[in-house]
Amino acid sequence: MTEAVIASWQARVRAAVASGSPLRIRGGGTKDFYGQALAGDVLDTTACEGIVDYDPTELVITVRAGTRLAHVERTLREKGQMIACEPPRFGEEATIGGFVAAGLSGPRRPYAGAVRDLVLGVRVVDGKGDDLRFGGRVMKNVAGFDVARLMTGALGTLGIIAEVSLRCMPMPKAETTRVFQCSADEAIRLTNEWAGKPLPLTATAYHAGRLAVRLSGTAPAVEAAVAKIGGTALPGNDRGGAFWRSIREQTQPFFLAAAAPGATLWRLSVKPTAPYTDLDGEQLIEWGGALRWLHANERADTARIREWAGGHGGHATLFRAADKDAGVFHPLGDTLHALHRRLKAAFDPAGVLNTGRLYPDF
Repeated sequence: MTEAVIASWQARVRAAVASGSPLRIRGGGTKDFYGQALAGDVLDTTACEGIVDYDPTELVITVRAGTRLAHVERTLREKGQMIACEPPRFGEEATIGGFVAAGLSGPRRPYAGAVRDLVLGVRVVDGKGDDLRFGGRVMKNVAGFDVARLMTGALGTLGIIAEVSLRCMPMPKAETTRVFQCSADEAIRLTNEWAGKPLPLTATAYHAGRLAVRLSGTAPAVEAAVAKIGGTALPGNDRGGAFWRSIREQTQPFFLAAAAPGATLWRLSVKPTAPYTDLDGEQLIEWGGALRWLHANERADTARIREWAGGHGGHATLFRAADKDAGVFHPLGDTLHALHRRLKAAFDPAGVLNTGRLYPDF
């Protein structure tokens, strides 16, 4: 069944090349808001689903792209394991292929690795209709490892992901969340200070005068860390699980307001030590200071936001917005832009896969 589905994808791609009609690759559609405008005839990937191989002792799972992310996470949880970067779903229809293509990570990312750090291998159908495999199913097999990583965050512009092999991670034995009342500058200082110490940090989030810090690991390590950093316990009896899910899935009031019609949400990735700066809008700060979410107001200036992010070693992404004329992703320098175009030409020479989804010209 899977081979027949992939053969149908190959036929669709070759037909698209012949007719010059672009294809829009779509799994669960939960991240349709992300990236430039959607274009092309839909190629649905959800028929290619199921777990191909999972050996908990090897900490590796191989999954077909149309498999729901929620199903994979439940399967791992039954064996006491997880996808370390805590990928956001933004809906129960989210798929493994979409998770890799979007390349988005959740609260645990700076402490456990990004999506591309977990990708061991992929099977893709490229823009010529060829069925290709890169990487492997075990961590010691690194053949083609970097090519597999290229598909992460490419938003389907380089190929249709059919199958993914991912590195898994054991779930922590103990976990707790501590809360501190402080300013944004103090939150940035504290989280950077703690990052330089042997503490089991696995998430931080600051908003509106409150800093939440998650500690995960063995029970003795977590208890010792609580004694060192202090703070008060997060209300509730689920060790902060509901709170961090609301950050990951953007169901916190801050994110809900920023997702309302007409609202604009920026995602700024910068050095963790970058000072708090008023960029004309409300901010939520994650990843020990390295990720700044900005719910921009009507005075916010795109050029200023991107200049600030670039000046602090990072970039600014227009994460949610009705008007994307400013460009969703940070403009590339000439050399990097040329490299992106060469990659696009190598994998999709006719330019039929998710045309313009990443940058308007490829």
